[in-house]
Amino acid sequence: MKKPKLLWLQSITCNGNAHSFFNHPELFSILSHFELLYHPLLDTEYILEEVIKTQLACDVLILEGSFREKGMLKGGVELSTVVEVYAQKAKHIITAGTCATFGGVFKEADPKNITGFAFDIKEKTKRHELYFSKLISLPGCPIHPKWLSFVLLMLAKEKDIVLDDMFRPQELYGITVHTGCSRNEYFEWKVDTKGFGLKEGCLFYEQGCQGPHTRGSCNKILWNDASSKTIVGTPCFGCTEPDFPKTALYMTQTNMGIPTTMPLGVPKRAYLTATGIAKSFKIKRFEERIIKYDG
Repeated sequence: MKKPKLLWLQSITCNGNAHSFFNHPELFSILSHFELLYHPLLDTEYILEEVIKTQLACDVLILEGSFREKGMLKGGVELSTVVEVYAQKAKHIITAGTCATFGGVFKEADPKNITGFAFDIKEKTKRHELYFSKLISLPGCPIHPKWLSFVLLMLAKEKDIVLDDMFRPQELYGITVHTGCSRNEYFEWKVDTKGFGLKEGCLFYEQGCQGPHTRGSCNKILWNDASSKTIVGTPCFGCTEPDFPKTALYMTQTNMGIPTTMPLGVPKRAYLTATGIAKSFKIKRFEERIIKYDG
């Protein structure tokens, strides 16, 4: 069976998604399913100048980094032009990371001219209409290495991937970071932690955790098979969402004590009812744990 041809191109990036993928314990086994034409950080069959000049055949195009229409040159050629050539050839286009998907951190430097490949935050770019049938979005800052490996192996085996309305795989983004969080019981009973790095308490109310309204499987597919931000006592930053990075990251915005953004899928009335009931109880074992770790 002929291996799919894989091409990885970078735009405005910190290399974070590439380095994250390099941490996959089975990296070279995964790549062995493909003919790797070019990767900016690996020894590959072709160098960048050949990729630009030759117009190679391409089955899977991975894009990393935010996009600028003009002023981002590779080998003396506008990168946007190179990307268009291979986007037309590719059967699948994977935007690896929040920058490539929505614009991400680099969009902050020039909001009018820097975007994701097919989305400008939530708005669709002109490339969306051209390539929507090929798109697979993998937002994250950076992406989990196993998110990319899941997609690549599904493509290598020619299996269908169920996507949501922003082309994110449902298997990976159909849940929130809150799903599987080890602090969920504290969230349900509205017991807050008093700082970062503490083992007990919920990070949502006082530390600004974005987990309840951020799509991602960080607490289902653990980092290094061992941990996540919330496990170690750091709030989720919401890095998979279109509006990342947000301002006031370490604070949950409230109106009269009520979060302005409800947890995904929870009606406001139901949330208020549950909160009122939870706060009417005092759970002694929770209070003892909080005092122990905060004291």
